[in-house]
Amino acid sequence: MSDSSTRPTALDIKDLVVRLGKKPDADKIIDGISLQVREGETLCVVGESGSGKSVTSLTVMGLLQKGALVPSSGSIRLAGEDILGASDRRLRQLRATKMAMVFQEPMTALNPVVPVGRQIDEVLRAHTGLDARTRQQRILAMMEQVRLPDVARIFKSYPHQLSGGQRQRIMIAMALVLEPKLLIADEPTTALDVTTQKQILSLIRDLQKDHGTAVLFITHDMGVVAEIANRVVVMRRGRIVETGALDTILRTPTMEYTRNLLASVPSLVPRNPRPASTEPVVLETNGLGKVYRERGFFGTAREVAAAQDVTLTLRKGRTLGIVGESGSGKSTVARCIVRLIDPTSGEVRLRGSEISSLSRPMLRPHRKHIQIVFQDPYRSLNPRVTVGETIAEGPINYGVPHAEALARAGELLELVDLPADAISRYPHQFSGGQRQRIAIARALALDPDVLVADEAVSALDVSVQAQVLELLDEIQTRLGIALLFITHDLRVAAQICDDVVVMQHGLVVEQGPAHEILTRPQQAYTKQLLDAAPGRGWDFANFRPVDATAVASATS
Repeated sequence: MSDSSTRPTALDIKDLVVRLGKKPDADKIIDGISLQVREGETLCVVGESGSGKSVTSLTVMGLLQKGALVPSSGSIRLAGEDILGASDRRLRQLRATKMAMVFQEPMTALNPVVPVGRQIDEVLRAHTGLDARTRQQRILAMMEQVRLPDVARIFKSYPHQLSGGQRQRIMIAMALVLEPKLLIADEPTTALDVTTQKQILSLIRDLQKDHGTAVLFITHDMGVVAEIANRVVVMRRGRIVETGALDTILRTPTMEYTRNLLASVPSLVPRNPRPASTEPVVLETNGLGKVYRERGFFGTAREVAAAQDVTLTLRKGRTLGIVGESGSGKSTVARCIVRLIDPTSGEVRLRGSEISSLSRPMLRPHRKHIQIVFQDPYRSLNPRVTVGETIAEGPINYGVPHAEALARAGELLELVDLPADAISRYPHQFSGGQRQRIAIARALALDPDVLVADEAVSALDVSVQAQVLELLDEIQTRLGIALLFITHDLRVAAQICDDVVVMQHGLVVEQGPAHEILTRPQQAYTKQLLDAAPGRGWDFANFRPVDATAVASATS
């Protein structure tokens, strides 16, 4: 990429301070940061949760909650214009014409009852004098630019009728339809699988080249940073710790915090394989399938095979990963195994017992042997129940006395490295990583033989993710639990899995030992997944490019 240092500055932040409230002595959320983004440049802002990344972006957009977070000093200039001193009316104009933002979750940013084409049209109607026909032509051209298929159909579609990747493309089209000087992207790829992620990153790069847009990219994923950044700003607790060109930050980071952040990033190079196990099989599926029957508006029925003929085996003390894109059937298989949904065909054998067709009362004795940890612990923990009571609930339901169950809860909290006083606190009093530890403690309360982790670390920043993965490994070593690990992140799979099952469109396309599948894949789809993994060319922990022989090439 050409040198951007001579280009005009699109965004200039100087000595910005944002406080928690209006009082002069209120706590600083942003503490005197300065950064610049030039036209045609991508500046990535990285850091753990709570570092101030998103607050910075919302301050630039003028979207801070009134009275709660207050810019108290410093300046923000967009193409030379003062943002902090702008009126609400001027900010609304600027948000469409000079700067735009793409959020992490497009489903919450889009209106669910308005077709997506009309939502983009609202931007043009508010800020241009174009007639309806010209507006529609521009929207369709923009939708084609963001590589949406069948744009005439999608124009009339509602958000729920589109995939996650398509919804994110709509958000990008909406953001860029008036060709703003600055695009702020706040974790826009976090919830997407690797292939969709790659497409979105490539799209932003190409649009940037075509329009000369300055991009402020907020992320906790260093793999994404390696793919898209020109320069990197590292933030911690509201301050800038380090800033520099991408290559400099990745190869020669000077600050310990940056080095620790990079060391936490999982590599696509698989961990050394553990010896083959002779332990007993605790979980197996044979020909497992799940078909959903949908009825259309006119009474026509159609069948959707979410999973077909899935056969897998998991031994005590081993970790089996199921990987694939969104919609591949990974979570469907996990939910069938745990019997949160009923399989349509095939067998699920838990500790030798067939459980796929058992009634709910007959299933109850078996449930304690298999537990699940979900992606979002906040939604899976009752906010009105203390952590201790949450963990104790399962054993109590199986006849354990209340005092004994609470004592066990205390032991489990210690096992997952949480303080003793956590037992009397509530979920909202903990960070995301701590809540996930609580969810793991709850899952362990019944001494299960199998633990299912369904995208259990995908919403966590890299350092917390590394801690939770280490915790799972430690628990497995200590307790001999078998782990079924569902993930779209191949780098995570490489670090934790003994064996890997690759799924596509509900089918198993490849399975075997993790180090073989991830270094010598046989199927084109697996090669495609590996090639799409962001940052696949970097060994982050050792501050160097990956040895070319260590990771499979999709073209090999």
